[in-house]
Amino acid sequence: MKLRSVATRVATYGLLIALAFVFSYLESLLPLNFGIPGIKLGLGNLVVLLTMALLSRREALIVAAVRIVLVGFTFGNPYSMLYALCGGLLSFAVMALLWNSRKLSVLGISMAGAVAHNIGQLLFAAAVTETVRLWWYLPVLLVSATVTGALIGVAALVTLRRLPLHKSNI
Repeated sequence: MKLRSVATRVATYGLLIALAFVFSYLESLLPLNFGIPGIKLGLGNLVVLLTMALLSRREALIVAAVRIVLVGFTFGNPYSMLYALCGGLLSFAVMALLWNSRKLSVLGISMAGAVAHNIGQLLFAAAVTETVRLWWYLPVLLVSATVTGALIGVAALVTLRRLPLHKSNI
């Protein structure tokens, strides 16, 4: 029985990480050009939110971290991976804390995670460039994060409400 549990866990991780990876790849193919560099929809975060809701924060952290590393190795470079890790891990920490507090819906948690992701990346960029001048960009990023976080949050809510095993918890 233990082996089946381990096999099921590995298969589940594999499917979730693959889905998050594919969503990240599809996002790179979308011609979303808002005229502002660095703005992305964050489709991979949808899988992290769903993992948080359906499994646990621990599993969501594993999915988020592995996806970021795989996408970095596949489509990026060491710096892009570090930017993504700084943003992604801060985003995850904020979402996990809010999830445990039970004070916000999935929509609010998604929006807060998107904002935290941009703040994490700006913190890293400011440290790398050794300048605080990058913070002028924060208001633009906060607006875009609120919008994209809301879109991902709505997608997560719709998905969770359609899953029969989770309807009572939403």
